[in-house]
Amino acid sequence: MSDSAALVPDERKRKRMVSNRESARRSRMKKQQHLEELIGEVARLKSENAQAEMHVNVLTEQYGKVEAENAVLRAEVAQLAERLKSTNMYLSLFEVVSGVKMDVEEIPDPYLRPWLPVCTAQINQCNC
Repeated sequence: MSDSAALVPDERKRKRMVSNRESARRSRMKKQQHLEELIGEVARLKSENAQAEMHVNVLTEQYGKVEAENAVLRAEVAQLAERLKSTNMYLSLFEVVSGVKMDVEEIPDPYLRPWLPVCTAQINQCNC
């Protein structure tokens, strides 16, 4: 009986060792699977980051073009404002010299105030 009593603790010890090995194997597999998921996520995030960077570069280039175009337009507005000021000065001088009133109606320009709704009747008056 002492032999069979000694086998029981040895059997338990062996079963525990087998169970521990199986648990360790499952743990390693789970860890490997988690690592592979993280590697996949890193690849996906790198791809998203590259796409976002390309989008930012495209938008930056477009912004630069629009900014340059706006600078040209601002220069044109300043030049036209100066010409208008000069023309108004000549008209005022002409009024003083000739005595004829020179009222020039303002021509509405929807492009100068794009935030305002466009009235087609005003545009039609401009084209007459």
